[in-house]
Amino acid sequence: MAWRVVERRLGKAGGEKQRTTRQREWDRKYGEDRWAIGYVMDGEFVRQDHALESVYYRSYELHFAAHPEDLAALIDLARVLRNPHAEATTGVDLQVPAITDYLQRHGLSLRGREVVDIGTWHGGASHPLSVRLSPLTIRCAADPERSLEQFWQERKCLAVWDDAPPRRGA
Repeated sequence: MAWRVVERRLGKAGGEKQRTTRQREWDRKYGEDRWAIGYVMDGEFVRQDHALESVYYRSYELHFAAHPEDLAALIDLARVLRNPHAEATTGVDLQVPAITDYLQRHGLSLRGREVVDIGTWHGGASHPLSVRLSPLTIRCAADPERSLEQFWQERKCLAVWDDAPPRRGA
């Protein structure tokens, strides 16, 4: 029994309505609780919720280790972090939770006074730091040749739980 990838290059998750429609379609096609979104890493399917830790969180962790000036600027400038794209589109926000998690795990807190965007919306950003911390800019821990956003969107796949025994000779 194992996960079997059935669709690749799923693209962006989309807004809440689009996500719900796709999920209902997959429930009908594959059965509820028999499909998952994730990534193939080192030849194994990894569910997206696990990849959040090993890819998303880890990418920000590596960025802050390599660019401590970005971390210091963020702490000194920000009171609140927001993802303007996710707010505008009802899309999924991954970068703010990853950064917030990083701060909590390292016993750090924001001391600034400003709302700092993590990422952009229609080319606009609250600060230059918004662009430097965008997943479009951050290098991916699982594939440093790609940005975090490129990896997350281009490598995303849909897998179904396959409980049929392997065929002989296959």
